[in-house]
Order: sequence, then C-alpha cells, then structure tokens
Amino acid sequence: MKTIDGLLAEGVQGKRVFVRADLNVPLDGGRITDDGRIRAVQPTIAKLAEAGARVIVASHLGRPKGAPDPAFSLAPAAARLGELLGTEVAFATDTVGTSAKETVAALADGQVAVLENLRFNAGETAKDDAERGAFADRLAELADVYVGDGFGAVHRKHASVFDLPARLPHAAGYLIATEVGVLKKLTAEVKRPYVVVLGGAKVSDKLAVIDELLGKADRLLIGGGMAYTFLKAKGYEVGISLLQEDQLDKVTEYMERAEKNGVELVLPVDVLVSGDFPDLKTKAPADFETVDADKIPADQEGLDIGPRTRELYASKIADAETVFWNGPVGVFEHPDYANGTKAVAQALVDSSAFTVVGGGDSAAAVRILGFDENAFGHISTGGGASLEYLEGKTLPGLAALEG
Repeated sequence: MKTIDGLLAEGVQGKRVFVRADLNVPLDGGRITDDGRIRAVQPTIAKLAEAGARVIVASHLGRPKGAPDPAFSLAPAAARLGELLGTEVAFATDTVGTSAKETVAALADGQVAVLENLRFNAGETAKDDAERGAFADRLAELADVYVGDGFGAVHRKHASVFDLPARLPHAAGYLIATEVGVLKKLTAEVKRPYVVVLGGAKVSDKLAVIDELLGKADRLLIGGGMAYTFLKAKGYEVGISLLQEDQLDKVTEYMERAEKNGVELVLPVDVLVSGDFPDLKTKAPADFETVDADKIPADQEGLDIGPRTRELYASKIADAETVFWNGPVGVFEHPDYANGTKAVAQALVDSSAFTVVGGGDSAAAVRILGFDENAFGHISTGGGASLEYLEGKTLPGLAALEG
C-alpha cells in the first residue's frame, strides 16, 4: 500500500488532492460534541497543504437518504477543521455540482476546501456498480490524486471509498497507515496475554468477531446489553434487560467453544438494575439497586456492571500484554450507569499493556468521561471497520488502496 510519504516525495505542489476523510462527528444541533475524528485526519490534511497541494476534503455524516438534508450538513465540521488548521477552509454546498467545481477551481496552492456531505448524492452508497461508478467519475473530475484517510468508512463499498481510488493515483493517509499498523498488532503480531473487552447493546453485532477471537484471544470480558444474552444462556433470569433470544443457541455454542479452546470467557457477577430506563437528556438521579447477576428481578433491567464485576474485570486486564476494547459496558451516557465503563477505561490506563480503544461509543466514552487520550496506546476512529478487520474480512477501502 502506497503511503502519503511516498506521494509527498513525488511532489504534490499545485495538484488537486482529494482526501477521503471521516468527519462523521456527533452533532447536537449545529454543535460538535466530539471532534476526535476531525483531529485524527488533521495531520494528513496539514501535511498536504504545507507541501503546496490544493486539498479537497470529502466525507459522509450520518445517514441522509441520498438527498440534501440540513441536519446532516458538514458545515460545522468544515468550520472546526479550519480552527484546528489555523486557516480558512472553503466550503462547497454540494458534492459534484456548481459549488464544488467553483470552490475547487478557486483553490490556490496550500489551500483547503471541504465538500458537502457525500451521502447527499445517492450514487455514493448505491448497490448498483454502474450508479456508484458514475458518481465516482464525477468526483474524479475534481482531482488529480486520491488520498484515503477515512478509516471509519473503509469497510463500506461506497463510491468515494472503493470506486474513486481506481480512477486516480492513490495513497493511504497517516491515519489509515496508523490504524492498519495497530490492527496488525491485534492479529498477526499479538503479545500475550491478549485480553478483549466487548460491550455494546447487541450480541448479534459482535458474533463474527467473537467467533474469530475464540481462536486468538486468551480472555474475553463481556459487558453491556449483550451480556444479558450470555447470562440468559447460562439459565439466569435477566428480567427486562436487553436480550436477543434468537442468539441463545449461538451464544451457548460460543461458551462451549471458549471452554474447549482454553479461552477464559468472563461475564458479569453483579449488575445495576432498575425498572426505569434512565433519562439521558436530563440525567436525573437514577433509582437502582445492585444485585448478583443470577438474581435479576423479573421486572428490572440491567444497566451497568456492578462493583464486584468492575474489580473482576480490572484484575483480568491487569496482567495483559495486549488489550482491545470495543463497546461500553453500561449506559455510560447517564452518570449513575457510567462507573462500569469508567472502570474498564481506568483499567486500560493502569495497565502496562498495548491498549486499543476500538472506536465508536468506546472512543466517545473515553472522551466524555474525561480520560487523557494519550494514556491509551491507540484510540481507533472506526468501530465497525476495526471489528471487521479483526473478523478477517477484506475491507473494500483498504483493498482499493492496495490496488
């Protein structure tokens, strides 16, 4: 895979360089609540601009339905990128239309522009190869060179991720190069003990990665909503907790395989339960109690791991050489149910292991809960992409850059 350093060595001054970034940041109205993904791609954009490239940044944000929607505009992200770069960033109000063409044409060497949300055009996400290719053709007209640096989107077979690199000379940006290097340390170059912490709401979202890790990890710590399907498979009452009954047989099979393979599969031993789901907007004090994991009342819902489980998980992380964490272990958005996720994050900070926070809600939790990002080995910008890489899948965006 050609990297940006090779591209810079060839010279980019005066060239129009299309950077496929991931600026898919969470918004509260027009306010960005976590700019981590913008900061992650900033080094690539800054380096290209310093080298005299005319930088065209493109990204998706949210899931608009193939048409313009002000709620998903990239304008706030463009403004924040300008603040981080310390320079004015132009903004095109469309992707391949008049505004995009005029904005790109007006760029001088070293200047940066951001195009409007790629998903405002149905061709970006089209299943039809011809429709997607036609959109990629129009994007290619704007640029001379392509740099892929949107790691959070490389598992998508989208026009700007998969089709566009085939139409232009291409290279991987600093972020993608870093992410791939980290993931190799979790697959081909693992230092042991290798501990994986998996949380999140649905066990079905993690089935493929669990299947793969049962042959690679030394320990799997399970938390979050997905834990209750495992507890139910053990015959426990889980009340009104999140449960995927259609996955019980698969989970049972995984627990049996874990034992057979010598993989330690660790489940909560106590949980915080409540009859009322917390109000995440007002964050009013919650009404909860702590119970053993096998004694959840029938009318209660598990919302976080309990204090004994926090200690247990921390002890299982303490002697690790490699730790990968994907998914919060409780409803961390509410302060009363954030202690489990906070404890996992603190255990990673306290560990001497190579620690990787696997993007998505885990990365958001680290920032929201006030942890120093530099205290972790790596915080990924792509939860879904990281998981699919660990599953052993071919990621379209990486394959395109290798072509």
